[in-house]
Amino acid sequence: MATTYAWLWTLFTFVLTWMVFHLIKTKKAAIEEAEAEVEERRDGATDVIIVGAGIAGASLAYALAKDGRRVHVIERDLKEPQRFMGELMQAGGRLMLAQLGLEDCLEEIDAQEAKSLAIYKDGEHATLPFPNDKTFPLEPVGRLLRNGRFVQRLRQKAASLTNVQLEEGTVKSLIEEKGVVKGVTYKNSAGEETTVYAPLTVVCDGCYSNLRRSLVDNTEEVLSYMVGYVTKNSRLEDPKSLHLIFSKPLVCVIYQITSDEVRCVAEVPADSIPSISNGEMSAYLKKTMAPQIPERGNLRDIFLKGIEEGLPEIKTTATKSMSSKLCDKRGVIVLGDAFNMRHPIIASGMMVALSDICILRNLLRPLPNLGNTKKVSDLVKSFYIIRKPMSATVNTLASIFSQVLVATTDEAREGMRQGCYNYLSRGDFKTTGLMTILGGMNPHPLTLVIHLVAITLTSMGHLLYPFPSPRRFWHSLRILAWALQMLGAHLVDEGFKEMLIPANAAVYRRTYIATGPQPLFDR
Repeated sequence: MATTYAWLWTLFTFVLTWMVFHLIKTKKAAIEEAEAEVEERRDGATDVIIVGAGIAGASLAYALAKDGRRVHVIERDLKEPQRFMGELMQAGGRLMLAQLGLEDCLEEIDAQEAKSLAIYKDGEHATLPFPNDKTFPLEPVGRLLRNGRFVQRLRQKAASLTNVQLEEGTVKSLIEEKGVVKGVTYKNSAGEETTVYAPLTVVCDGCYSNLRRSLVDNTEEVLSYMVGYVTKNSRLEDPKSLHLIFSKPLVCVIYQITSDEVRCVAEVPADSIPSISNGEMSAYLKKTMAPQIPERGNLRDIFLKGIEEGLPEIKTTATKSMSSKLCDKRGVIVLGDAFNMRHPIIASGMMVALSDICILRNLLRPLPNLGNTKKVSDLVKSFYIIRKPMSATVNTLASIFSQVLVATTDEAREGMRQGCYNYLSRGDFKTTGLMTILGGMNPHPLTLVIHLVAITLTSMGHLLYPFPSPRRFWHSLRILAWALQMLGAHLVDEGFKEMLIPANAAVYRRTYIATGPQPLFDR
């Protein structure tokens, strides 16, 4: 009997102790919640500070302002950007612009329609149209454009709202208190150093972000360099295609960016960039790359014309890759190229950034007070998962394509390169399915994995044909091993669950694609 009483008292003591600890924990959480809500919205106070007014910053400023937020945007240079990356808005990106109420920013900049991808290899060519998809609410057509003009239109649209303050200035540092970002210190156009405070700061200052290092433990990898120039007073015979040439050692891309201007881009290895100033780059483009450009459709003529006439316009930019990582500090969010970068071979960076903004706007919209940093932090964690169908699909496709299209003397890798061309040029339902992914009309990681497996099998079949000799069989196994290595790296980086479970992609498609553009309402 004494033993029974002892057990009962022990159980009672345990339950009582657990209840006390639970009540203390609940009370502590309630106090933290109350403290977070103390920062009431004051008249005239800024709700959100946005660092950077590029594609991501300007679009986010407009979207949040339409939701009633007071937004202060600080941009280092408000002059029209002179960059040549981000010149194709995929059909999926157009839909995201429409969701944000910004699709009219593609007008009045002489943007050109992009209806197909034309590929060229060793004298062969194929044109792959973006297919009609009954579940995609817009016409499957992208836009080729001057990036700087597009950015200026977005800035003008954002600045037209009375609750957006767009200012030129250089942000020096973030203001932090107890691990919470409270605002920024910046130098304005007059050279005066000043501070501004807001419950939420969004850092989207691009691929050369200085603030990223203080927020996330992440470093970018330089993969190669893109060399680009404009051929003026010219028009391609097929101006509605993005022309991708499987050249050696790396690819060339040619496309119409305005009604009378053609962009020519050649990728060069990161460790061997010819000098522009002493004419080495011009000679390299003429002697090494130009002979590989097809004469078909006046492509080579335009490529050479631009070299001869556009030497001052030749520019280089690094292609970078950086996986996305969450910032563990409260009161701040990182977006755009400061958050996530991938190889530009599939021209989908703007689409991913706009998708992120649509998601973030929808998550923040119900919050009356952005000063509740705990709630905002929890929403950002949700944002990181919700974005995966689009971001993981684009990141994986860009990375694998950029590696596969590198010309080499390795028989297995060259077999994969040829297999990729063969798969794309078939023109059957497989090609159609991959083009819907490329155009952002069906961002589905698992479907992409299936296509990549099919490309691998096609490449192995190419090597084994017409007779599977021991050497060919060995190289086909090497192709399989390489493909698994590339795919495995992205499964680890993006997450097995996010890549292989289709439920997330189905929810994303139903919420952000199948429903069509949703109007923005002022609060």
